[in-house]
This record gives sequence, structure tokens and C-alpha cells, in this order.
Amino acid sequence: SPYDALLLAGGGVPRRLAIPGADLPEICYFRTLDDYLALRRQAEPGRGALVIGGGFIGAELAAALAVNKIAVTWLFPGPYPCHRLFPAGLGAALRRLYERHGVRVLAGDVPAQFERSGARVVVRTRAGRELKADLVAAGVGIEPETALARQAGLSVGDGILVDERLRASVPGVYAAGDAARFPCPALGRRLRFEHWDNARGQGAAAGHNMAGGRQDYAHLPYFFSDLFDFGYEAVGEIDSSLETFCDWREENRVGVVYYLKEGRVRGVLACGLWNRMDAARALIRDTKAVKPADLRGLLLAEPAVP
Repeated sequence: SPYDALLLAGGGVPRRLAIPGADLPEICYFRTLDDYLALRRQAEPGRGALVIGGGFIGAELAAALAVNKIAVTWLFPGPYPCHRLFPAGLGAALRRLYERHGVRVLAGDVPAQFERSGARVVVRTRAGRELKADLVAAGVGIEPETALARQAGLSVGDGILVDERLRASVPGVYAAGDAARFPCPALGRRLRFEHWDNARGQGAAAGHNMAGGRQDYAHLPYFFSDLFDFGYEAVGEIDSSLETFCDWREENRVGVVYYLKEGRVRGVLACGLWNRMDAARALIRDTKAVKPADLRGLLLAEPAVP
């Protein structure tokens, strides 16, 4: 082959809505720096924006546009914002936070059709609403970029399958970032993780191994967000379908949400608290069973300075 080692780090491509008018150029399927720059140019105070999608990207877009004095309508199919991540109480509080900042939140509805009306976009929803916006931003997930991997005969399954050293199924080929589906020892299963910390860590590990190293990627990546004055950091399985235990210092604002399965901590969401991720990782890696009462107060105290 013309290479000794090859890295596939193509990331992913944004999902597009499969409805009439979904390919109008006015609709930004938010993903790249160019998308940000284009949206930034359009985001003039007093204009109206429609944000589609109630997950991580939709939440950040809706908050950022509102902070920049845009009249935001936020449309998503779930019962409350980030419903796949947050327990219902926290999700309801998050909705109230957005509404206090002037965001019109339309939960449980999705767009059914887009069309132009002069310089604006008209959106008709499944529930029969008619919404008009100067700009439309959609964050409805990504599909991992696997076309080249498939053409090259690599093993693929919701991403490019790699081993603990980020090696794909063809010798000399590695994958890292949003498109890599990798074994996660701490959780005992494969993950594909679409956040900065994972891309940074996997890039370094893959580069090390491509240069002759023998480093396992055992890092448990985290993610974070700041939505108005509510910030969080999260690690592990942040999945609202799991059992959750909330340990609040200030309800739905400052505290820790633990995600449990079969008596073990599988994920930790720290709200308004920082520098808890190393301790959270240790909890997730610990194999002994815990009860919610064992967790009360565990991560609320400030960590000791080494």
C-alpha cells in the first residue's frame, strides 16, 4: 500500500429532514464552522429564528440565539428539552429557564413542510401550527461518515468498528472521532461518542499508535454545555431511560444526577458543579453495587486540591 498507517477521521454529516421544502438553502443543518459563520451573519437583533431539534445541539442553538436578542421558537418532538438525557424534573426546569429568557418552546411537535414567503420561511408543523422565521437552524443528529470505510472493506456498524488501540479491521488503518465505534471497558460495551473530549483523546491515541506506540484508549470521555446561566458536565451513560437518583444542593440547578443500572453507577451529570469528572469516572469504573442512599452528598463537596 502507499502508506504505513492511515487515519480515518471524517466525523459525520448532519441528518436532514425528509419533508417537503427541507432542502431550501435558508435552512441551516448546523454542523460546521461555515454553518456557524453563516448563522452569525444572519443573527441580527430583532429577527426571528426557528430552532428544530431538542437535543444537545438544539439546546445550545436556542440559548445562543436568544442571548443574542433573537426571537427564538424552539420546536422538538420530545416532551421536554433534552428528554433523552435528563430526568423529567430537570427537563421541565430547563424548559422554564428557556421560557424566562423569552424562548417560545413548542414540545411534542415536528415540522411537516417548509416553504418560502418573501424573505422568510414558513413552517407548517404536524400539529397544524404555522410558524414564520427569518432563519431556521436544525440540529437533528448526525450520521457517521463511513462511505470510504465501506468502500475499503472495513467493518462498519453505526460507525467504523475499531479495537482498543483504534485499529480498524484492515491492517494499518485507524479511525478516531465521531465516526469511530470503540470498545469502552468502563461501560462494558462499544460507544460512538460525538463530543470534543473524545475526538481530542482519540486523535492523540491514534497518532501515538500510528507512530509505533501500543496505547489502549481506555479514556471515558465527558461532555459539557452552558445554557444561559445553567451549566453541566457529564460522563458515562447519560440516558433518561435508566434509573436516576438526583442529589440536589439547589433543586434542578446545582447538584448531581446519577444514572444507575443493575445497582451500578453508569453515568454522572454534574449541574453547576465543576471538577467532578475524575471522581465520577472512578464511580463508574467501580464494580461494586451501590444504593442511592450511598451516593447522597458524595460529589457535592468541593474536591480536595492535590
